[in-house]
Amino acid sequence: MKTKVSILFYAKRAKANANGLVPIYTRITVNGRRIELSSNRFVEPSKWSTEAGKMKGSSEEARLLNSHLNLLKMQIMEAQMELNIKKIPLTTETLKSKILGVEERQRMLVPIFQDHNHKMKELVGKEYAQGTLDRYTTSLRHTIEFLQWKYKISDIELNKIDHAFITDYEFFLRSVRNCANNTTIKYIKNFTKIIKICLDNDWISKNPFSKYKSKLREVERVYLSEVEIQSIINKDFKTERLSLVRDIFLFSCFTGLAYIDVKNLTKSHLSIGIDGEKWIFTHRQKTETASKIPILPITQMIIDKYDNHPESNNQNKLLPILTNQKMNAYLKEIAAICEIEKELTFHIARHTFATTVTLTNGVPIESVSKMLGHKNLKTTQHYAKILDKKVSEDMQILRDKFKINDSKNEKTITS
Repeated sequence: MKTKVSILFYAKRAKANANGLVPIYTRITVNGRRIELSSNRFVEPSKWSTEAGKMKGSSEEARLLNSHLNLLKMQIMEAQMELNIKKIPLTTETLKSKILGVEERQRMLVPIFQDHNHKMKELVGKEYAQGTLDRYTTSLRHTIEFLQWKYKISDIELNKIDHAFITDYEFFLRSVRNCANNTTIKYIKNFTKIIKICLDNDWISKNPFSKYKSKLREVERVYLSEVEIQSIINKDFKTERLSLVRDIFLFSCFTGLAYIDVKNLTKSHLSIGIDGEKWIFTHRQKTETASKIPILPITQMIIDKYDNHPESNNQNKLLPILTNQKMNAYLKEIAAICEIEKELTFHIARHTFATTVTLTNGVPIESVSKMLGHKNLKTTQHYAKILDKKVSEDMQILRDKFKINDSKNEKTITS
């Protein structure tokens, strides 16, 4: 893309001095971004031509001032040409530095990545989840390892990051780090955000991702069947620890809430819905989208069971949930006891709500999407794709439609 540069001289009337003279400024625009520099000259407002961008008339004063402005314009054009010759990205920042005679300090990648992560850390719990920060921290570590692996350096200048850098980085993640496809793409996506920061600040002029293409592969989501859910409900666990984990897991199975959203629930999130029944009104921490979920009988039983639990009351929580790590560890015990041959994790409860509890039982996908707090229907449609039972039911309707009872017609079709 060709860089568009425009130069304009104008009188800044709002900054008139004690003598009533106004300063003349140079406005330089590079691809829509502006910088303003003083020309160190002043003029009477009545003598300035806004349309022509110069002083009116042919007096000696006008001739000297306009010559100075022409000289400035030539210096700007020469600075632009020199940057092009040296193949330095032409931005408002690089052009300003060249005009002012300031040696352009090449920005480095790692400090920018570190600054991003530091700012994100300060906003954990406000705008970001801890898991998001952890992913970017790992992403930075992988980036530094890649620089050492590929270039034997600890950092790199931004203007040296190109398409080849991105494809080599992807190869490194897949081969050296042995990341799966979707994990690789997520790390690349994190890196894309850092590059966007650089583009937005004019630290680089060309997007190295402009010709890069990647695609997430659809992962088969694990969920529990009705039989498996029932086996967990019916099992009489001997320890209070497993009973508690079972109950909170089931709570998620029948509400579709992720671990962090269950953890954040308080009694204030319970209210009466549009139908006069009890609902949960909350916001997903991950996407900040609203989740409005009617409370089913089994959900209410779990809420009632832990209504006066000391841990819930002390922490002002709806349920006395354990850490995610402990929940997942104990769920593996529960799976073994209930003879469920699936690697049970807390997030499977959310998948189970989307599939077995709602879609399989005829709840419209639009309603499921709203309860799950999805931003768009495509996310929810992934669950609909994996429901063989739903496919079977839909095809049965088709079979019934084309059923031929008349033996004569049957003979005609088969002959």
